[in-house]
Amino acid sequence: MYACSELGLGHASRTIALGKRLEQRGHEVFFFSGGKAYQLLKAEFRNVYPTTPVAWYENSSGVITSASLINILFPMPYFNSDTDKFEVKNSSAMETIHRYYDLRRHIHKIKPDILIADGDMHALRLAHRWKIPAVYITNVVRPSHGFSAFLSPGERFTENYVKDCKQIIIPDNPPPNTICEYNIGNLRTVGIADKAEFVGSFFDTIPTETTEKHIFAPVSGPLGTRAKLLQMLIPTFRELNVKSIISLGVLGERKTGRIGNCEVHTWLSTQERRECMRDASMVVFSGGHITCFETVKYAKPSILIPTQPEQMANAAKLQDMHCAVIAKNKTQLKSAIREIEEKRELFKRNMEALNRVSNKFNGLNRAVEIIENIKS
Repeated sequence: MYACSELGLGHASRTIALGKRLEQRGHEVFFFSGGKAYQLLKAEFRNVYPTTPVAWYENSSGVITSASLINILFPMPYFNSDTDKFEVKNSSAMETIHRYYDLRRHIHKIKPDILIADGDMHALRLAHRWKIPAVYITNVVRPSHGFSAFLSPGERFTENYVKDCKQIIIPDNPPPNTICEYNIGNLRTVGIADKAEFVGSFFDTIPTETTEKHIFAPVSGPLGTRAKLLQMLIPTFRELNVKSIISLGVLGERKTGRIGNCEVHTWLSTQERRECMRDASMVVFSGGHITCFETVKYAKPSILIPTQPEQMANAAKLQDMHCAVIAKNKTQLKSAIREIEEKRELFKRNMEALNRVSNKFNGLNRAVEIIENIKS
């Protein structure tokens, strides 16, 4: 039984990669997720079941911590730009209850030997309740960068389910080259150092020949993330004298437009995205963990525009490693573009060094080994 969070499509990308490898090895896998992650999984696998999505409260400014805290108990209105309508977001507590029972109703039919959860804490609670051996895949344990203190009590509560896992798989490099280091925190303090392993990225980081033809901005993640990024990217790119490409991450749509020297695509295939990344002079994105490793593969300097704490922590680590620059508004974005252009060789050397470290690990193979060695 494999439960996948839909907060950002990086969870779904990891799930597809690992799920296919497990099926290739003869395992029967049943997948559970919500929203667009469910749609992606449904296109790849046979046994896929929908669950109630659980999400932060967000608008065009990104994730709103104060509103998310209120939304834990109370429904709140928001504008859904996908439907151009005002809607009501159910309370997180109600979403949590529905998701738990969505997962639970399949337990007796599936009778899983192991439960794998990628970022899905509700599945870990289910595993704890039903005494199912659990493996947790995550790049966030105890965030130490930009994480609201008001959320700490809830974080400590959910850590009890993490501690109950048989094994915790972190799809990142071991320290000190861990991109998600500021999101992981001190594993010894949490009490899980003996069962957590940094296995490396689930995706190929073998270097390849690249060019520098354009600036590439893959826009993905929840609605608020996309909206905030576009408000900064399109006006800035429109003023540039170089070619730029934006992928909006709108699943299922295939439209293309042009604004000045900027190409805007609603969706790019996996191959098209790889080509855009390969031929980029720099990559502008929000700081999602999967995209961080895409830039590592192609050794591309980056500009990061975080819209939530997890992304901010990834961005801070890459900036500390002198592989990226953080921008929070249009002025900073323009400044960051100039900085990368002026110090391109320095950023490129640092990214190449990070690539060499990352390429020592095969996270997917190691994750499969760990899962297959779990004893009931």
